Amino acid sequence: MRKSSIDWLRTEPAAAAALAVFLVSAATLAGAWYFQYVLKLAPCPLCLEERIAYHVVIPLSLLMVIAALARAPRMLLTVGFVVIAVAALANAVLAAYHSGVEWQLWAGPTECSGPLTSLNSGGSLLNRLNDLHVVRCDEASWRFLGISLAGYNVLISLLLAALAGLGLFARKPGT
Repeated sequence: MRKSSIDWLRTEPAAAAALAVFLVSAATLAGAWYFQYVLKLAPCPLCLEERIAYHVVIPLSLLMVIAALARAPRMLLTVGFVVIAVAALANAVLAAYHSGVEWQLWAGPTECSGPLTSLNSGGSLLNRLNDLHVVRCDEASWRFLGISLAGYNVLISLLLAALAGLGLFARKPGT
């Protein structure tokens, strides 16, 4: 009897969890690029910082898929899933901070939500204003169902941490 091509999802739950992390992370980063390059919604400095976790998680999760399928030592898989979970949770905290800045619950970083003080450095004020393109961290450029992109990033990052937890505690059938 021939096995289905997706039977490995059941027989290799760590690989399946790592693949889910990879797909969700890649889709999230692709979505961020869509908003930036297609919809022309420039990211603020906090948005760009939130993307760093995805640049770590995407290649690591792909390596984890390969490692799990190659039957790498459990300790290696454990370390990989812990790193993914820590990166995702740290990103959730940063995104929650960013969401709070957008909702005016607390002040954001001065470089993207504070007063402009760099205009005093000389030169034509009109030229300096034309060259200045500040994307504010305290103004959500897009919302759906009342949640901003930073808010959705909190939810996605928590999902990634949960998927990493599933991979961390995944057991093969019959073990």
